[in-house]
Amino acid sequence: MTTILLARHGESDWNREHRWQGHTDRPLTGLGRRQAAALAERLADVPLDAVYASDLARARDTALAVAERKGLRVVARPDLREVDVGNWSGKTRADVERSDPEGIARWLEGATGWLGGETYEEMAARAVAAVREIAAAHAGGRVLVVSHGGCMRAIHARALGLELHAYRRSAPVEPNARLSAVAVENGSFRRLHLADDDVGVRLRAAGD
Repeated sequence: MTTILLARHGESDWNREHRWQGHTDRPLTGLGRRQAAALAERLADVPLDAVYASDLARARDTALAVAERKGLRVVARPDLREVDVGNWSGKTRADVERSDPEGIARWLEGATGWLGGETYEEMAARAVAAVREIAAAHAGGRVLVVSHGGCMRAIHARALGLELHAYRRSAPVEPNARLSAVAVENGSFRRLHLADDDVGVRLRAAGD
């Protein structure tokens, strides 16, 4: 069994402005850098075999804060990127509600609202495949993966055995730099409970 610690990137400038980012490469804010440093502090005494991240700066720089303290390098993977939001990139919800009411209605129902880009199913397939490959490369180990809210929801849905759209409608937005965990064994995913005070000892199957 490989333990995958998952973290969303710290706050970016477009997070702060409530803009859809997708594949647009936006930097961390000052708060985002502090969130990354807090994540590194939380994981200071937790052994890690490797650190992976999306290749977008907001995720890569968050991961770097952890990796530098442990003498590890960040392995950047494009398949850990956020969903590509096509023509919504850079827009706020208010922008889209004015310009594309039919699209926002589809999105509120859990489907893809934008034009171009990719579907949630396409994003989920690549993100889950990436984590499965990472787990296989570090069998029996513990790895940190820093990614994006959409990818993390896809991975959590797989680990809980839930349909992605249903999970997206029910799950809250993933907070910046929040830590969660899944176990991957023989290609299968299981959600792990992560105690707020001790990631090193109190990892157990969700619901235990």
